[in-house]
Amino acid sequence: MSNEAIEKVHVLIIGSGPAGYTAAIYAARANMKPVLYQGIQPGGQLTITTEVENYPGYPDGIQGPEMMVHFEKQAARMGADIRYGLATKVDFSKRPLRVEIDEEKWIEADSVIISTGASAKWLGLESEQRLNGFGVSACAVCDGFFFKGREVAIVGAGDTAAEEAVYLSKLCSTVHMVVRRDQMRASKIMQERVLNTPNIKVYWNSLTDEVLGEHKVEAVRLLNTVTKEKQDIPVSGFFVAIGHEPNSGIFKEFIDMDETGYIKTIPGTTKTNVPGVFAAGDVQDKNYRQAVTAAGSGCMAALDAERYLTAEGLA
Repeated sequence: MSNEAIEKVHVLIIGSGPAGYTAAIYAARANMKPVLYQGIQPGGQLTITTEVENYPGYPDGIQGPEMMVHFEKQAARMGADIRYGLATKVDFSKRPLRVEIDEEKWIEADSVIISTGASAKWLGLESEQRLNGFGVSACAVCDGFFFKGREVAIVGAGDTAAEEAVYLSKLCSTVHMVVRRDQMRASKIMQERVLNTPNIKVYWNSLTDEVLGEHKVEAVRLLNTVTKEKQDIPVSGFFVAIGHEPNSGIFKEFIDMDETGYIKTIPGTTKTNVPGVFAAGDVQDKNYRQAVTAAGSGCMAALDAERYLTAEGLA
């Protein structure tokens, strides 16, 4: 490919959740002419969320997809160049940084902000996907409030599942915790918290056979792997807490990550091990995973990128 065919941009933002759009807003206001590619899920995980009640500035709550339309419109109004397309390959071995879009065109960038997010892992049940947003959720902190005083089920056995079960126990009348084996993977302290919480009931050696309900979750059917017995438990909410997978695969060759694929950033910044490449939002945050923290780190990434470009004489 000749150099003439390669588009050159100042700041390239990959991904379009709260982190990506906030980075675009700040970068555009700083006259950095950002180009943002929306990726496989424009708007990110919030587009599969229904009611968002915990984002500041929306006193009556807002639908997730509608909120992401607001983010996109604001970024566009500031002058961000927002495009539909997927980053499929990168080459961060030399300057300028290179990113391939849709396996067909390469872009050269002075700086890159990675905000590709993370995807919740699901059990793979048809009923789970059909009722997603209608009682099925992968985020207890986001959606637990809607089930105040009601019975819910949660699937998982790690620290996140244990933490979310304890969180839900403070809001819900009973939390039915479904654990696949005869023990949890969670740390000892988290296991103790679960087992010492009177309104958490643990079902050992159990799999979710089906989520029951026509238009909303009404019950969950469990299968005991030892006795082979099935049992229906009436619940209003069904939480899946079997982990998240950061969407970081294409950066593996160049960017430092932890063992699960979350991008490592220098603490207190969004800087990666490659100068000029920054990471924001859920792709580098396995602790909080909230829209507001993702937006905050998107702001940080734009400011970090601006300082980098200025220091390099590229601003």
